[in-house]
Amino acid sequence: MLETIIGWDEQIFYWINHDWSNPVLDVVLPFFRERKSWIPLYLFLIVFMAYRFRKKGAIFIFAALLTVGASDLLSSRIIKPSVERLRPCRQEQLDVELRARCGSGFSFTSSHATNHFAIASFFILTMANHYRWTKHLWWLWALTISIGQIYVGVHFPFDILCGSMLGIAIGTLGARLYSRSNPIPEFVPASP
Repeated sequence: MLETIIGWDEQIFYWINHDWSNPVLDVVLPFFRERKSWIPLYLFLIVFMAYRFRKKGAIFIFAALLTVGASDLLSSRIIKPSVERLRPCRQEQLDVELRARCGSGFSFTSSHATNHFAIASFFILTMANHYRWTKHLWWLWALTISIGQIYVGVHFPFDILCGSMLGIAIGTLGARLYSRSNPIPEFVPASP
C-alpha cells in the first residue's frame, strides 16, 4: 500500500514539475513560494489590524503569530526529523526540474503548506463575519504557494497534502482558542 502511494506521489510530482512547465509559471510560482515576497502583505495585515482594532488587533496579531509558530514547530521540528523523507531534489533516481534552492531539511510535511494553510484557516475562521469576500483569496493564496513547492521541485504532493491538512487543523484550533477568549473584533472608528 505504501509503495502504491509513493508511486502515485512521484507520478503526480513529475506531472506538475515537468508537464506544467512554461515560462509564466517559471516566474510566478517561484515568486509566490518565496517568503520575502509576502513581507508587504504581512506588514499590511499587522498595521491594518492594529489601526482598525486597536488593542484587540494586537491580541489578534499575537494569536495569529502563535498559530503559525505552532504550525512551524510541529512541521519543521517534530514531524520532519521523525519521518526523514528526502526532498525530491535530493533523490538521484528522480528526474527533477529544480527551479529553486533545494533546501537542506527533510520533505514531509511541507512547512510552507502547513504554515500558510494554518494562517489562512485562522484568518478565515476569525474574520469571516467582517471579510467574507476574502475567504477564497486566502485559500487560493495558500494553495498557490503550496503547489509552487511541487513545481519548483522541493516537495512531493503528499508532503503538501498532509502539510495542508495539518495547517488547517492547527489554524482551526488556533482560531477556536482565540475566539473563545477574544470575541471577533468589532470595528473601532479611526481617530482623526
